[in-house]
Amino acid sequence: MGAAVIHHVDFGQIADIDASVSEALILKIIAGARAAGRELQLPYAGRVTPAEAWQLFNANAAQLIDVRTNEERKFVGHVPNTLHVAWQTGTSLNRNPRFVREVEAKVRKDAVVLLLCRSGKRSDAAAISLAEAGFSDVYNISEGFEGDLDDKTRRGALGGWRYWGLPWIQD
Repeated sequence: MGAAVIHHVDFGQIADIDASVSEALILKIIAGARAAGRELQLPYAGRVTPAEAWQLFNANAAQLIDVRTNEERKFVGHVPNTLHVAWQTGTSLNRNPRFVREVEAKVRKDAVVLLLCRSGKRSDAAAISLAEAGFSDVYNISEGFEGDLDDKTRRGALGGWRYWGLPWIQD
């Protein structure tokens, strides 16, 4: 593979890229995510679907950070081999005042970063915060891990990582 650097994805540095996800597909996903971000006037790079996030993450073209609480990850499930930095903490779900510093300790500011929460709302707020701190390639995963509430106020039937059958585990 060439050493082209597009949107901070350095294909020359990706040693274990999944052969089923080509450079062209990665660039197409990122371009589409950025276009969605511009269309929605997001203050961060853009947004991806759960399936697109999996393709980028599985190809080692992005870091996936789960911003849910430890309890959500443990009892609801999580994507294997992802980073974790809680956006909110404690029983009252106060904003984590160390969130940006914790992310800075785990990923570079020019890395492609995908953020995942329950439904895409907290990860949107986290993406805004990271963009304000100088992260240039942050994407919210729309639908989140569990998706939106249905008409019976239950999650899991209207999208989300698990709904689409993407890899996840539960402790």
